[in-house]
Amino acid sequence: MLAVVKRDARNQPGTYRLLAPDGEVLYVGKTKGVRTRLLTHFRAEYPRDKSARMIAEAGSVVWDYEPSEFAACLTELRLIKRWRPRYNVAMKRDARHYAFIQLTAAPAPKLHVVRGAQGDDAATYFGPFHGAVQLAAALRELNDALGLRDCSLDTPMHFADQEVPSAAVPRTPGCIRYEIGRCLGPCVAATTRSDYDERVRLAREFLAGRHDAPISVLREAMEASSERLEFERAASLRDKVVRLESLQNQFVRLRVAVESLTFTYQVAGQDGDDRVYVIRRGRVRHESPAPRNARERALLDASVANVFGSVTRDSGAVPSHEVDELLLLASWFRAHPKELERTTGPGVATLAQRAESLSRRRARSG
Repeated sequence: MLAVVKRDARNQPGTYRLLAPDGEVLYVGKTKGVRTRLLTHFRAEYPRDKSARMIAEAGSVVWDYEPSEFAACLTELRLIKRWRPRYNVAMKRDARHYAFIQLTAAPAPKLHVVRGAQGDDAATYFGPFHGAVQLAAALRELNDALGLRDCSLDTPMHFADQEVPSAAVPRTPGCIRYEIGRCLGPCVAATTRSDYDERVRLAREFLAGRHDAPISVLREAMEASSERLEFERAASLRDKVVRLESLQNQFVRLRVAVESLTFTYQVAGQDGDDRVYVIRRGRVRHESPAPRNARERALLDASVANVFGSVTRDSGAVPSHEVDELLLLASWFRAHPKELERTTGPGVATLAQRAESLSRRRARSG
């Protein structure tokens, strides 16, 4: 393998795959320079370094060149999602910096804090957030205010309107949150499916910024406790309100941040292979070569208009399959802030002007 890399690999942006003798994809990587990056794998010390262990297990290495480092990042992410290589442990971009609220699928959906997508395509995510510990504390308050469960995902659910043998429903809840009135008790048939789903709907709308019903309930309870001179309880409720308001404020900032990742992004490529990426809400919705003539510009403008003209989904909610790409783009533009100078807003005319201006600059420099 080393001889092949030395002979054939060039120092251009690209992705590479280490393959086992039976064809299994062991590892997918990306780099600004394929040759240099691959050679570093062969210099790693065995068995201490993971790179050396991968090389020892691999039977071959293949690579593909990309027009830019940004293109290589996108391709790497897509290949990891496709092959799920066992040596790609950190499959979520910048997971150490961000946390999400995951809303699981039915029955009795559950809200909890996770680091990136969890492989559940039926789940919905809200985020990303900074501060997983503070986020978990605020989410506990939201669950308590709405009576949503926080038990294990494999806990059997038994709704009051569900026809199940009485022997299948636990006689005692065994859940302190239900016993003190902080959970509706979907595990002991203490609530109907529709009532629980209504609380889930309120949670979704709160997380989407449509209302603050949970905060209002806690604030009313706080004021009532204060009037009864129950100052310790009032103070405790005040702290709960503060945590939920903090969560709400994070969502305001989130919506601004996600909406700011809505633009066209033209990237200069290797050997003039420039690309245009149409990005909306932190995900690449369209990708094509930079236009070189009026016909290509018209086609690109039509694609841009289609992407930016479609109906926007609920703010704050992120489908499972979009989480990793949102993290990738957020990480890319945070690490390369000057790249934002290559972006333009949703205006089609501005995009065409930017492409034409870049072509003129290339012609003058050539």
